[in-house]
Amino acid sequence: MKTFRSHLNEKLKDKKFAAMYKTEHEMLGLAIKIANARTTQGLTQVDLARKANVTQQQLSKIENGENCNMLTFLKVSKALNLQVKIV
Repeated sequence: MKTFRSHLNEKLKDKKFAAMYKTEHEMLGLAIKIANARTTQGLTQVDLARKANVTQQQLSKIENGENCNMLTFLKVSKALNLQVKIV
């Protein structure tokens, strides 16, 4: 029986899969940082959505790692006083 890790390592040999996996992994990392910043600041999703002038549903999508537009992402980041750096 294969473990998840061995199955993943096998799939990562495929360059197309590996590129998609990397993108999803990065998006999820951003989602976790935003959710952690929100909870650290004692905000609910509704509080932050109001502060960022977005809907709670849009914020939920960001925190779940779903695709969002850049403007929404920047509004939420600014409302949390997070810096967005491109390296």
